[in-house]
Amino acid sequence: MYFTNMLIMEVKPFTEAEIQAFRADTKGTAERIHLNNAGAALPPDIVVNAMVDFLREEALYGGYETEAKYRTQLDHTHTLIAQLIQAHPDEIALVENASAAWDIAFNGLDFKQGDEVITSEMEYASNVLGLLNAQKLYGIVIKMIPNDAEGNFPVSALEAAITARTKLIAVTHIPSTAGNVLPAAEIGEVARKHNIVYLLDACQSVGQMPVDVQAIGCDMLAVTGRKYLRGPRGSGFLYVRRQMLDKLKLLFFDGRTVTSMDQQGFVVREDARRFEWYEKNFAVMMGLQKAVEYALNIDVERIWQRIQQLAFLFRQHLRELEGITVHDQGDELCGIVTFSIAGVPAAEVRAKLAARNMNVNIGFAKSTLYYMNRKGLDGIVRASVHYYNTEEEIEKVCLELRAISQQNAYKTLL
Repeated sequence: MYFTNMLIMEVKPFTEAEIQAFRADTKGTAERIHLNNAGAALPPDIVVNAMVDFLREEALYGGYETEAKYRTQLDHTHTLIAQLIQAHPDEIALVENASAAWDIAFNGLDFKQGDEVITSEMEYASNVLGLLNAQKLYGIVIKMIPNDAEGNFPVSALEAAITARTKLIAVTHIPSTAGNVLPAAEIGEVARKHNIVYLLDACQSVGQMPVDVQAIGCDMLAVTGRKYLRGPRGSGFLYVRRQMLDKLKLLFFDGRTVTSMDQQGFVVREDARRFEWYEKNFAVMMGLQKAVEYALNIDVERIWQRIQQLAFLFRQHLRELEGITVHDQGDELCGIVTFSIAGVPAAEVRAKLAARNMNVNIGFAKSTLYYMNRKGLDGIVRASVHYYNTEEEIEKVCLELRAISQQNAYKTLL
């Protein structure tokens, strides 16, 4: 249903020439079919070149000297990220990954015995670990909202779960091992209505679909660079709404944290960069900047339309194959396509596709523990499309999957 509505939107689809240009910008597309974009997308060459060039200058002229030369350009990274998510540059902190961003935000809250945190069954493993650790340390109460029978997050159940002790709503926008999208803006409306802090893990959604923190209404947003943003590994960022900055305690201090200090004390800087370390990989930071700039130049609305079209086609082909079960449910689906082949372990499917230069990944049970346990799934195949993938690539992968399924069925008959 959503796909049909999406086609009505006035978003200019990519031309074949544009798609071929994206692929020409990405050397890896010539070598293999990459359907592991939810793990780490192939970066465009401009990202790789920016990092290599920066490292080369560091080697020739010195690290501090190269940083000083590019200081203004490096600082522009915050501005581009803010533009991407409709935030202000002083609300952005650059960190190593989404888990680091989520930890800074979550552990910066002052939890007390009996505080309630509401989450969904789609919450990511490292976030669940954070919740369990806070339960152990502070005695918080974790409330998990399961999806309904259609695979949608029930906002009404979220609101019904709120009490006077509810401290935080913490959910993942797009889960790791399923193709559904949580209604982030509707959740935000509930959070604002009840004046509850709202933390959103957007590691799979930023770069894949338009993300507007003003429309969503979240207080904090955790993002990684390596997934749909097509940035380098070891990059990410944290968004903290201005009004939330002073409500988060600082977990660490260094020269980046303060504007001044003396023997009697210090003054914490006013912006979100208080959550950054001074020492970071500036080549990676430059790569992240180029990745964000690349996405902005393309237009994330167009990227989102293309991803949905490819994922729709992929699921359609899979459902036509005997022995294959597609697990994705929900009214709004994304570029993550999850499935199983009867009688064939997910690891075996991945290995056989890899031998044919086709990349997919495994959705492990621990990755989205609540969801996988409730569904009785040990592990599933996770294929994730991006706008630089083609219809022909999807058809080739489906032919291989059909062969794997047929080979297993033949073995079973023997």
